Amino acid sequence: MKTTLDTIARNTGFSKSTISRVLNNKAYSSRISKETVDIILDEAERCGYTPNLVAKNLRKNHTQTIGLLVPSLSNPYFAEIASVIISEAQKCGYTTLVSDTKEDEELQNSSITTLISRPVDGIIIVPCGNDPAYLEQTNNQCVPVILVDRYYENSPLPYVVTNNFQGGCLATSLLIRNGHRDIACIQGPPTATPNKKRIEGYLSVLKENGLEDRATIVGNEFSVQNGYLETKLLLNNEKRPTAIFALSNTIGLGAIRAIREARMKIPDDISLVSYDNNMYLDYLEPSITRIGQMVDEMGKMAVKLLHESISGHKEIRSQIELSPEMILRESVAPLMR
Repeated sequence: MKTTLDTIARNTGFSKSTISRVLNNKAYSSRISKETVDIILDEAERCGYTPNLVAKNLRKNHTQTIGLLVPSLSNPYFAEIASVIISEAQKCGYTTLVSDTKEDEELQNSSITTLISRPVDGIIIVPCGNDPAYLEQTNNQCVPVILVDRYYENSPLPYVVTNNFQGGCLATSLLIRNGHRDIACIQGPPTATPNKKRIEGYLSVLKENGLEDRATIVGNEFSVQNGYLETKLLLNNEKRPTAIFALSNTIGLGAIRAIREARMKIPDDISLVSYDNNMYLDYLEPSITRIGQMVDEMGKMAVKLLHESISGHKEIRSQIELSPEMILRESVAPLMR
């Protein structure tokens, strides 16, 4: 006797519409609980129900496709992370579907739903926003999720990131050793964990040196425009800073443009430290001192963790922090006044 949705509905007590959504891989987008999904899939498998996507295949079939979500592909740093992950995933036999979330949490969540409906075997994401609930649900009920570059505090989601607190300390300490006391910090999105940790490092070193009352934190996004506009404003203050700590390479580029427009010279008139190690920073005049992140290692580790989870059908709980490095170039000089 041929098994139908009516048979599964009768045996499980769930409606045909609920069963249809589960068997067509739409349980997550329909907010159907994992317990309900398991009951329906067990019954479908027991009965030998075989539509386009059957119970056993929904659980065990691999599409050899993963999703990758980043906040801005126009940002060279995130583009570099994406390039590493795509290349490494290819070595493991995966095709990567890439989505740009535009630093928009709502767009991020809708993109995740779209990826799951494809479906994909797993997701690597540079998350935005400060609510991990949607990603945690995805990781628990649908496909494994690995965070890279950013993470959520007090969340069990696995991640591979840089120790950004240490990076903030390194940059600020360097400037203070060179005699700077009025150090302005131009930040990115205040809710992004890397940004918060870099700020914490900056403030911690200022406090250690009795300079906490001279802290200046401005800006709100990892963009050239943010760096440009905030530097313009800083340089027009009556008491302008003697050094700037830019929390991303894009912010740093905007700052450089504003400094040049003010007919000031780096580092003679103002010192600059940027975050992220990009090769082009060595070709600027002067070359830019920066805090480098281990992008290759982050990307490779993220793919390795995801592959282990997918191939081993196991939960990954690793939360890894990599140390940054100080890359000394020509944009910092001792304060002469």
